[in-house]
Amino acid sequence: MKRLIISIFLIFSLFLTGCNVANTKSKSIAKNSQIKKIDAVKNKINTMSLDDKIGQLVIVGLDGFTITNNINNLIKNHKVGGIILFKTNVDNSKQLVNLTNSLKTSDFQNKTPLFISVDEEGGRVSRMPNEINNFPTNKSIGKSNNSNLSYNIGKTIAEELNDFGFNMNFAPVLDINSNVNNPVIGDRSLGSNPGIVSKLGIRTMNGMRDNNIIPVIKHFPGHGDTSVDSHIGLPIVSKDLTTLNNFELIPFKEAIKNNADAIMVSHILLNKIDANNPASMSKTVITSILRKSLKFTGVVITDDMTMGAIIKYNDIGKAAVKSFNAGSDIILVCHGYSNEIKVINSLKQAVKDKTISESRLNESVYRILKLKEKYNINNKNISSSIDINTINDKIETTLRN
Repeated sequence: MKRLIISIFLIFSLFLTGCNVANTKSKSIAKNSQIKKIDAVKNKINTMSLDDKIGQLVIVGLDGFTITNNINNLIKNHKVGGIILFKTNVDNSKQLVNLTNSLKTSDFQNKTPLFISVDEEGGRVSRMPNEINNFPTNKSIGKSNNSNLSYNIGKTIAEELNDFGFNMNFAPVLDINSNVNNPVIGDRSLGSNPGIVSKLGIRTMNGMRDNNIIPVIKHFPGHGDTSVDSHIGLPIVSKDLTTLNNFELIPFKEAIKNNADAIMVSHILLNKIDANNPASMSKTVITSILRKSLKFTGVVITDDMTMGAIIKYNDIGKAAVKSFNAGSDIILVCHGYSNEIKVINSLKQAVKDKTISESRLNESVYRILKLKEKYNINNKNISSSIDINTINDKIETTLRN
């Protein structure tokens, strides 16, 4: 009997040991698999030239309705990471699809596919062809205070952008419209209530994200209480951090809690926080507040560096380097081939003379590549057969429901 009990005990012990070994092995495999996945991006970075890396830090605009020698040069030789299109690049639906396809074809030999981006907010900020119906203003959507409507608008915008070959949208706007004299935000905002702006903005963000368009929330840390248009001059906001935390930052904090992928930083001067630098060039705003305090780990993109708020007071090349060292990952340069080349060359020279460290460069490239991987960004051409009626029917159905 004693021997039987000992035998049973030994068998049971071996069983437990086997289970523990199996569990340990299973955890080890899962952990190694995760490490391997992370290392795949790091390994790719290790194969990239300096030009490859610098290019990923820049999204550029172009002139006209077709691909040009300048944009070909920026893509093929300077390896830019993305393109932004405006209404001036859009003539009609067929032309737009041909343009996005030709941009992807130009990038085909590069190591990394392009962000094809746009500002498609609805209302007065729409870049779609004229034959496509527009969405109402965010102001009117905010008045309805309908979460499902906001989600479905984000979803339908994403489907529309996918049809035209885009993969990134500089929207939704999370600015709180608190200044009636604001010349640039106004009806682009979902309203003056931070709770409504947060709730509806996040639902729109999720609608885009769930349909594979990268939403870039904007304009951190809040452009709603300005009286100067940053396209023309430098807006100044005289609010301390406590005030911002209790109002302007609320929608951004909520979006970050809901795993926002990318944030656009605005060109506003917060003179009680950093009296010398606009938010887009401020280490206090981007690194101390956005990264460390709000714990944002995604991609930081500047607003267009060719806006008056920057180029009226700064050399654009130096501004780009300063913005990058402040914590930005991507510099947006929407207008002027010479501006785009200057920004790229300035960033490259800053790495060479160690104004930008290699580790800091790789950190941003890693974030950018991980975002492209997450959304499976690729240079595959899309069908040029656009069904305008189907797109418009989706928009009308969304708004009716």
